[in-house]
Amino acid sequence: MKNQSVLTDVKTLRERARQHIEAGAVTASYLADRTIVIKLLNDALATEIVCMLRYRRHHFMARGIQSQAISEEFLLHSNEEQEHADMLAERIVQLGGEPNLSPEGLLNRSHAEYVKGATLAEMINEDLVAERIAIDSYREFIQYLGDQDSTTQRMLESILAVEEEHADDLADLLYAMPQEQIPIKRLSNAIAA
Repeated sequence: MKNQSVLTDVKTLRERARQHIEAGAVTASYLADRTIVIKLLNDALATEIVCMLRYRRHHFMARGIQSQAISEEFLLHSNEEQEHADMLAERIVQLGGEPNLSPEGLLNRSHAEYVKGATLAEMINEDLVAERIAIDSYREFIQYLGDQDSTTQRMLESILAVEEEHADDLADLLYAMPQEQIPIKRLSNAIAA
């Protein structure tokens, strides 16, 4: 089946490009509600910052015989969450918004919580819960966008893929922990969700 859309002639494309030039990358063909998209991007930005900070804390606080490899995994995840935050902030600016990097209200804007965790198992568990929240949040955001903003959608899909890798890594780490160290009630709640 052929695509029924008609391609715009070059003259019209050139004329449209000169209109509202101050909008930068946002042209008349942008279909999404920018106000909503920017708000959702700022919420995702807050989530990434909270996750980056939590992972960074866990990196420094990891103790015990198993801690070195796990600490390095926390640091890797922290750095990747920072990369996600940078991508989100850049996209917010491209859409004509301002990234909300204010610490005031950061936890209220974030979908994930900042839970310290006292043991390695608790840290891994809390990070896994946060990754699962991020995964569902990004999936819903991608579905919301549909075909209205393909650039943001592709960016979110790339972030989602990394968040799924993080969750898989953390589930493996949690599985390798001695059973008596795993917070069973919390783990069963995370798996049931």
